[in-house]
This record gives sequence, structure tokens and C-alpha cells, in this order.
Amino acid sequence: MALKEKLMADMKEALKAREQGKLKLSVIRMALASIKNKEIELGTTLDDTGIQEVLAKEVKQRRDALGEYERAGRQDVVDKLNQEMEILQQYLPRQLSEDEVREILREIIEELGVQNQKDLGKVMKVAMSKLKGKADGRMVNQIAREMLD
Repeated sequence: MALKEKLMADMKEALKAREQGKLKLSVIRMALASIKNKEIELGTTLDDTGIQEVLAKEVKQRRDALGEYERAGRQDVVDKLNQEMEILQQYLPRQLSEDEVREILREIIEELGVQNQKDLGKVMKVAMSKLKGKADGRMVNQIAREMLD
């Protein structure tokens, strides 16, 4: 089943769940709207990879907003954002663990023969092409910086 079809089926399910499916329905509607906006912007229909990129961007926006709301003491909003991210991540590939990312970065660093921070850009370019959609870019960057120190 295509990702967009799965989103539509889950939206119908959330509609039937009424009150229990309210948040899921809201998140799926938002996701579908973002997908539609991207399709209009590009003038084409997105495939599953394109849809995953849109959903990953939505998760990233929520992750970025979390810190602000935590500092402001808005635990209610933090909880809601975490729930929304959980719902969105159901439609994304499994994220790699920190250990898995470290192993991939170690291989890339060996392959490129780099040793210091000046070569971080080279490492990140290769790493993000391999890890796109599988790991958070911020985490990859942080680990790469540690490994190149």
C-alpha cells in the first residue's frame, strides 16, 4: 500500500474513532495538507520518498519547537508535540540508533581518510546522502564533530 493511501485509510479510521482519534485525525489532515502543498509547489504528484521527506520535515519542525516550549514551561504543548511526532513517525522508516550512526560515520571517515574538523563538510555530505531519512541531521553532525576532534 502506498504511503498516501495508508494516510487516507488511517484518517478514515481516526474519523470513526471520534474522540479517541481526534489528535491522530488532526495530525494526518495536517500531513496530507503539507503533502498537497508540496505537490502544488512542485507541480507533480509525490512518490513515497517525497512524502517521507515532507513528513520528516514536519517531525523536525516539532522537534525544533520542543526546546522553546520546554524553556517556556509549557508542558501541555510539549506533550502534544511529542504525541504528534509519534503519530508522524509511524509513516517514516525506522530511525537509526546512535550506535548505528557512529558505525556508519566511522566507515565514512576511514573511507575518506579525514582526521580533523576542517573536513567535516566532506563527511557530512557523504553521511547525509547515506543516512537521509534514517537519522536526524543534527545528531549526525554532533557525532561527526565528536569523532573528528
